[in-house]
Amino acid sequence: MTQRLPVDDEHAPLYSLGQVAEMLQVRQAFLRRLDSFSVVSPRRSAGGQRRYSRRDISAVQYVVRLTSEGMTLASIRRIMELEREVAELKEEVERLRARVAELEGDGPR
Repeated sequence: MTQRLPVDDEHAPLYSLGQVAEMLQVRQAFLRRLDSFSVVSPRRSAGGQRRYSRRDISAVQYVVRLTSEGMTLASIRRIMELEREVAELKEEVERLRARVAELEGDGPR
Protein backbone atom coordinates (compact mmCIF):
# COMPACT_ATOMS: atom_id res chain seq x y z
CA MET A 1 0.00 0.00 0.00
CA THR A 2 1.37 3.42 -0.95
CA GLN A 3 1.55 5.91 1.89
CA ARG A 4 -0.29 9.13 1.21
CA LEU A 5 1.86 12.20 1.85
CA PRO A 6 0.60 15.60 3.08
CA VAL A 7 1.68 17.11 -0.24
CA ASP A 8 -0.83 14.79 -1.96
CA ASP A 9 -3.70 16.37 0.00
CA GLU A 10 -4.94 19.62 -1.55
CA HIS A 11 -6.31 20.63 1.87
CA ALA A 12 -3.02 20.13 3.77
CA PRO A 13 -1.82 23.48 5.20
CA LEU A 14 1.76 23.41 3.91
CA TYR A 15 2.66 26.91 2.75
CA SER A 16 3.51 30.01 4.80
CA LEU A 17 2.19 33.50 4.16
CA GLY A 18 5.56 34.56 2.74
CA GLN A 19 5.77 31.56 0.43
CA VAL A 20 2.29 32.18 -0.97
CA ALA A 21 2.93 35.91 -1.41
CA GLU A 22 6.11 35.16 -3.34
CA MET A 23 4.50 32.38 -5.37
CA LEU A 24 1.57 34.55 -6.48
CA GLN A 25 3.48 37.84 -6.61
CA VAL A 26 1.12 39.56 -4.14
CA ARG A 27 1.83 41.50 -0.98
CA GLN A 28 1.64 39.74 2.37
CA ALA A 29 -0.70 42.51 3.54
CA PHE A 30 -3.11 41.55 0.75
CA LEU A 31 -3.20 37.96 2.01
CA ARG A 32 -3.79 39.16 5.57
CA ARG A 33 -6.64 41.35 4.30
CA LEU A 34 -8.25 38.36 2.56
CA ASP A 35 -8.18 36.56 5.89
CA SER A 36 -9.56 39.51 7.86
CA PHE A 37 -12.41 39.88 5.34
CA SER A 38 -13.09 36.10 5.54
CA VAL A 39 -12.51 35.75 1.80
CA VAL A 40 -9.69 33.19 2.07
CA SER A 41 -9.00 32.03 5.62
CA PRO A 42 -6.06 29.64 5.86
CA ARG A 43 -5.53 27.39 8.85
CA ARG A 44 -3.18 28.44 11.62
CA SER A 45 -0.11 26.60 12.89
CA ALA A 46 0.30 25.85 16.60
CA GLY A 47 2.21 29.14 16.80
CA GLY A 48 -0.64 31.08 15.16
CA GLN A 49 0.99 31.52 11.75
CA ARG A 50 -1.16 31.28 8.63
CA ARG A 51 -0.66 28.05 6.67
CA TYR A 52 -2.09 27.78 3.17
CA SER A 53 -3.15 24.64 1.33
CA ARG A 54 -3.09 24.19 -2.44
CA ARG A 55 -6.85 24.76 -2.38
CA ASP A 56 -6.36 28.06 -0.50
CA ILE A 57 -3.75 29.12 -3.05
CA SER A 58 -6.19 28.43 -5.91
CA ALA A 59 -8.80 30.53 -4.11
CA VAL A 60 -6.32 33.40 -3.73
CA GLN A 61 -5.53 33.21 -7.46
CA TYR A 62 -9.26 33.45 -8.18
CA VAL A 63 -9.60 36.45 -5.85
CA VAL A 64 -6.62 38.17 -7.52
CA ARG A 65 -8.34 37.75 -10.89
CA LEU A 66 -11.65 39.14 -9.57
CA THR A 67 -9.98 42.12 -7.88
CA SER A 68 -8.17 42.90 -11.13
CA GLU A 69 -11.64 43.11 -12.71
CA GLY A 70 -12.58 45.76 -10.13
CA MET A 71 -14.58 43.73 -7.62
CA THR A 72 -14.51 44.52 -3.92
CA LEU A 73 -13.56 41.94 -1.30
CA ALA A 74 -17.09 42.02 0.11
CA SER A 75 -18.56 41.19 -3.31
CA ILE A 76 -15.94 38.50 -3.90
CA ARG A 77 -16.76 36.90 -0.53
CA ARG A 78 -20.45 36.82 -1.47
CA ILE A 79 -19.70 35.36 -4.92
CA MET A 80 -17.61 32.61 -3.33
CA GLU A 81 -20.38 31.87 -0.77
CA LEU A 82 -22.94 31.58 -3.57
CA GLU A 83 -20.63 29.35 -5.61
CA ARG A 84 -20.25 27.01 -2.61
CA GLU A 85 -24.03 26.92 -2.17
CA VAL A 86 -24.55 26.11 -5.86
CA ALA A 87 -21.99 23.29 -5.64
CA GLU A 88 -23.73 21.85 -2.58
CA LEU A 89 -27.12 22.06 -4.28
CA LYS A 90 -25.77 20.31 -7.39
CA GLU A 91 -24.46 17.49 -5.20
CA GLU A 92 -27.84 17.21 -3.51
CA VAL A 93 -29.63 17.10 -6.87
CA GLU A 94 -27.31 14.29 -8.02
CA ARG A 95 -27.95 12.32 -4.80
CA LEU A 96 -31.70 12.76 -5.24
CA ARG A 97 -31.56 11.73 -8.90
CA ALA A 98 -29.63 8.61 -7.96
CA ARG A 99 -32.20 7.83 -5.25
CA VAL A 100 -35.11 8.33 -7.67
CA ALA A 101 -33.43 6.09 -10.22
CA GLU A 102 -32.88 3.47 -7.53
CA LEU A 103 -36.54 3.64 -6.44
CA GLU A 104 -37.81 3.52 -10.02
CA GLY A 105 -35.64 0.50 -10.70
CA ASP A 106 -37.13 -1.37 -7.71
CA GLY A 107 -40.76 -0.39 -8.29
CA PRO A 108 -43.37 -1.84 -10.70
CA ARG A 109 -43.19 -0.91 -14.34
